[in-house]
Amino acid sequence: MDYEHSDASAGGRGLPTAFKILIAGGFGVGKTTMVGAVSETGPLRTEEVLSEQGVGIDDISGVEAKTTTTVAMDFGRITINDDLVLYLFGTPGQDRFWFVWDELALGALGAVVLADTRRLADCFPSIDYFERQGTPFIVAVNCFEGARRYELEEVQLALDLDPDVPVMLCDARQRQSGKEVLIALLRKAMERRDRDRAAAGR
Repeated sequence: MDYEHSDASAGGRGLPTAFKILIAGGFGVGKTTMVGAVSETGPLRTEEVLSEQGVGIDDISGVEAKTTTTVAMDFGRITINDDLVLYLFGTPGQDRFWFVWDELALGALGAVVLADTRRLADCFPSIDYFERQGTPFIVAVNCFEGARRYELEEVQLALDLDPDVPVMLCDARQRQSGKEVLIALLRKAMERRDRDRAAAGR
């Protein structure tokens, strides 16, 4: 598959195909940042200031500078080409907001699980969720400044991922980096869809 970005409209060729993508991961991993970086429209955010009520509940070790948190979702949109639009839904990271995940996941083509090597274990709930749901996903390691760099094979092993789950590096602040992650997820999801169709046709 070869996707090229275009901000142009469909030019009279009909409405583009739209897919729903989830951006998931632990608290403070960069989900809101990624949605905002790649969205071609002003992203919808449901952030609230961290308060005393979260003390002892939200683990901010490693992200002490974080002052807000997503309480429902982030939403953005990106046009990949004239025929393809992605709607991005960033999930909340804390346990107490997971009740919204099932609603957000309805109809999703696939998911990006953002990882922070300083808090790698925070990925496990997202990975477990998508594995249980049978949702295609990839893992994107957000490269925070000052964080130790690991080989992708080490990350895959540490997260106990199946060999066919792609792991890649990204910078959630950079639009091009985010686009590359989304295109990698599209390839993964389309491969799964083609494989399932072939199996059903036997």
